[in-house]
Amino acid sequence: MAKKSAIEKNKRRQKLVAKYAAKREALKAVTTNQEASMEERFRAQLQLAELPRNSSKVRVRNRCEVTGRPRAYYRKLKMSRIALRDLGNTGQIPGVVKSSW
Repeated sequence: MAKKSAIEKNKRRQKLVAKYAAKREALKAVTTNQEASMEERFRAQLQLAELPRNSSKVRVRNRCEVTGRPRAYYRKLKMSRIALRDLGNTGQIPGVVKSSW
C-alpha cells in the first residue's frame, strides 16, 4: 500500500489539472499560433508560466485505485498488476481465470 500522503498529493494534482485545463489549453493555442504577433505570443507564454506547476497534466501519476501503487499500472483496468492478480485469483474480476497447462 502506498503512502496516504502520496495518494492525496496526486488527487490534489488531478483537481488542479481539471481546474486549469481550459485556461492552459487556450494559452497554449495562442503560443503555437504563428499568425499572432510575437508580443502576444510572449505574453501568453508568461501567463502560462504563472500557472501552478501542478496544474500541468504530465505531473499527474497513474496510480492503482485499489492499492495506490504507482508502478506496473494497467490503464485499461486502472490497477496494478499485483492488485489484478490478487482480485483475479479470488474470482472478483469477471472473465479472469488462473492459467494452467
